[in-house]
Amino acid sequence: MTHEDWQAERMAALAAEDGWLNLTDRVEIPPGPQRVGRGADCDLVLSVGPELLGVIEADATSARLDGVPFAASGGNPMLRKGNLLLELHTVDGIPALRVRDLDLKRDVKITSYPHDPAWVIEAEWLALPPRPQAVEQKGGGLTEVTLTHAARFTHGGQEVTLLATHWKAGKPMFVIRDATSGRTTYAASRFLIAEPEGARITLDFNRAHNPPCAFTDFAICPLPPRENRLPFAIEAGEMRLGQV
Repeated sequence: MTHEDWQAERMAALAAEDGWLNLTDRVEIPPGPQRVGRGADCDLVLSVGPELLGVIEADATSARLDGVPFAASGGNPMLRKGNLLLELHTVDGIPALRVRDLDLKRDVKITSYPHDPAWVIEAEWLALPPRPQAVEQKGGGLTEVTLTHAARFTHGGQEVTLLATHWKAGKPMFVIRDATSGRTTYAASRFLIAEPEGARITLDFNRAHNPPCAFTDFAICPLPPRENRLPFAIEAGEMRLGQV
């Protein structure tokens, strides 16, 4: 995939109905039936929708609104209700309702560094003895992942080992921070997804991108482990919103 094709795919995913540009609410769902809607007398009060949207019941894996189940199709269970897209979002076993307003305008301007082939780095893809790793989260508490792989390369004479803390669609994801973070790039982190080939992996930092938390307060995003906090500047990939 060319870099231009990757950028187009990235923007289409952001602007999709289930993307990150139209989230309006995230409310945790206690056990038992809960009246949900915009009305002040609801158990779960939303910022959008009718005074009473319905009665929701949920656990960590499933939810129903007025008896209608949320459907899972490869991701979190979802249900469309009028102009709202409802999503069951569970963190640490606690279910929450995320709400997207499908009538909201879904566009955003993202500035990126000029594409630089020097930041396409071939690295060793190392298998690790599986071990647990605590990960801090922006908008949430600690969570635990299982580390199985790392990417190792040399930059400026310094050996760097990045931990793959998460996986997206079967591909390893690196959560990174570098000397541009909080200056020209999003302060908390950027994400980089790569695809291994045998004992090697290509890290294209031109595809380092903003996490969901850069676009909405209703997302929960992992923060980089110590190993992925780099002392040098990666002047490639997406810049923080509003950066020119």
